This record gives sequence, C-alpha cells and structure tokens, in this order.
Amino acid sequence: MSNDAEAASIAGAKWFGSRRLHRVLDLLNADGGEARIVGGAVRNTLMGVPVGDIDIATTLLPAEVVARAKGAGIKSVPTGIDHGTVTLVVDGSPFEVTTLRVDVEAHGRHATVAFGADWSVDAHRRDLTMNGLYAGADGKVIDLVGGLADIESKTVRFIGDAVTRIEEDYLRILRFFRFFARYGEGRPDADGLRACARLKAGLEGLSAERVWTELKYLLASPDPSRALLWMRQTGVLTAIVPESEKWGIDAIPGLVETETALNWNPDPLLRLMAIIPNDSARADAMAQRLRMSNAERKRMVSWAGEPAISDDLADVALKRLLYRGDPQAVTDTMRLQLRARRTAAQTDDAALHSAAKLSRLLGVAEGWARPGFPVTGGDLLKAGVAEGPAIGDTLGALEEAWIDSNFNLTREQLLERVKE
Repeated sequence: MSNDAEAASIAGAKWFGSRRLHRVLDLLNADGGEARIVGGAVRNTLMGVPVGDIDIATTLLPAEVVARAKGAGIKSVPTGIDHGTVTLVVDGSPFEVTTLRVDVEAHGRHATVAFGADWSVDAHRRDLTMNGLYAGADGKVIDLVGGLADIESKTVRFIGDAVTRIEEDYLRILRFFRFFARYGEGRPDADGLRACARLKAGLEGLSAERVWTELKYLLASPDPSRALLWMRQTGVLTAIVPESEKWGIDAIPGLVETETALNWNPDPLLRLMAIIPNDSARADAMAQRLRMSNAERKRMVSWAGEPAISDDLADVALKRLLYRGDPQAVTDTMRLQLRARRTAAQTDDAALHSAAKLSRLLGVAEGWARPGFPVTGGDLLKAGVAEGPAIGDTLGALEEAWIDSNFNLTREQLLERVKE
C-alpha cells in the first residue's frame, strides 16, 4: 500500500468486485447522488485484514435511498433511519447506507445530527483517522483526514483535537485502546494517550453495556497486551475493571503465547479471568456492574469458585469432577494453570513437567462428553420401588455407584442392584 492518496486503491480486493455491492453503488451514484464505501472495509483492506461488513456513505437523504431501492426492487430496512441509516439487502447481502451527517449537538451515542452533503465535514466528525477513509466506485481511496499515513505507520490517532473527539463520546477512550490493540504498533499516539488519561472520569457516565461490549472487543484482539499495559498506565483499566488493579495484567502475554502454541481461539472471558482475582463475590459484583449476559456471569462466577486442579489427578477422578461440577469452570481453571506453568517452565524444570501433565489432563477434559445416567424413576417404579422419597434416594444411590464404576455399570446391572 502506498501512502500517496492519489495512488491508494482497494480495487483489487476480492470483496470489492461483488456485483451486489456495485449494484448498490450504481443506484446511489445515479442522477446527482454520490456514494462511497467508508470506514472498516477500506481500513481493513489497506491493512491486509479480513473485511466484515461493508458500510456506504451517501449524499442522498434516507427517504431518497428508500425510494430508489424500492424502484430497483431492492429490500430496504430502516435500521437507524432517524440518524440517516438504511440497510439495503441485495440477494441476501446487507449494505448499511448512511446519509452524510453534521453533529449539531454531541452527547455520546445519541448525538443530535443533521444531514449534510459535505464529505469533509462528515469525515471530520468521525473518531479515528484510519476510520475516516472513503473509497469511490472505482476503488480509489479518498483521504480527507490523514488516515493513509497513519495506516502506513500503524498509528491510531484521533481526528483533529483528541480532547474534543473524546468529549463528544467518552466511549472513544476505549475505542482508542481497542484499535491500538488491533491495528497499532509502537507507542500509542501521545496526544490521544494524554487525552484518555485526562478524561477517563467520563467513562463513569457510559452505560455498562457499551463499556462491556467495547472491552470484550478489545480482549478478543489477537494480542491485547500492549493496549492493556497503556490502559493501566493511564488509569483507564482501573476505571472500568478496578478488580484488576492489584492483580495486574502480567498474565496476558503468557496467555497469548499459550493460545498461539496450543491453537486456542482468543477468549475474552478467559483473558478477563487472567487479570482479576478468583474471588466469587468480586467476580459476581464485576459481572453485574458490567451487565454481562447471564451465561457470561455464570461462567465468571463458576470459574472463581473452582479450586485448583492437581496435575496428579487421575483420569477417573477428573471425569467424576467434570460430571459432578461445571465442566467449563474446570477447563477454564486448567487453562489458566497451564498458562502459569508454561511461563514458569522457562526457568523451572519442575514447572515444565507439571505443564506437560496439565496439558494431558486438559486434553482429557476437552474431549469429555457428559454421559447420560441410564436409569429413570419410571424404571424404579417398574422394579417395585414405592413412590415417594424412596425413588429419589434410590436414584441417588445408584448414580453414585454408577459414577464410582467410572460410568461403566449398565442399566441392567444397576436395576439388578435394586432387586438385590
């Protein structure tokens, strides 16, 4: 990629050749309208990163976008029409089309906007230079904010004055670090870093859902280590996850290395566990404060209450533990222990031996499938057990015997015990 704005182009990208995309662009560029691809698709293509959604900006008003789509037989969905956004669906492929905007009053997610037709004004209301690039229907990149140079140097930088951009929406503090984790190199932009440190108190006014969503995106990046380090240095991490303050983030580099070596997918929740103490009450309070989903909260609390797993645990005992407990909590605990052992193994032969044993046990746990207890209450009634508490008591005793047999006793063998 060249940093020459005249030469930069995304025309060679496979996704750019989509007939569906150009059907939308041709529709919006006709009869005095103008449309350009904007944001992530342009940025990711220039940086060699896979492209997800394709967003389009246009000078046309939302009503005109809807009218043109209807005339062309294209489905339109008013996903955010009050803010100028209409999603056009072409043969099952969605394209989010947003009218150029001017901020009338900036107050975060629900800023008051007016529609405009000035590409420079629209570009300068965006957050980061690498997110403010456009590409025309010919694939040529249009840079009105200095984003090409920053992409070339992998510098994550606010558009214009960093303080002003953040005061428009304090979530941009977290976006700054999230994009640094994903796309940045070296040291973060100094102006942005100072502004984030100075304005971090503004994070308190954000909804917990927005904070957790942004933090989760950051933790899902290939390697969030450096971003978390700078978040700690500026006090931003303490502001949103105070539980991490004394526990620290030193486990993250080793966890990322372990993930890479063992082909684990990046797991935001596991990474969060690595930087907080395994205290059930504190984990529960954090999950509630961040408004995690019920499943996320359960996973965090279950892990925090799980005792350490001995690397000398027999396979039979491990399977009993998995059956009686929470398999996810067990594997989360083992993964974090394995990370610690692998890190220590760089200077400790005993830790290396322990890591090998834990790794084998983890393989057993991850390959384990919960067996179904083969006896039911109906079976016991047919076997002559009286209705009432005796059914539950007998089922419990049989299940214990079945577990003790390493789940090998058959239904017939268990029912034979009832007769005896």
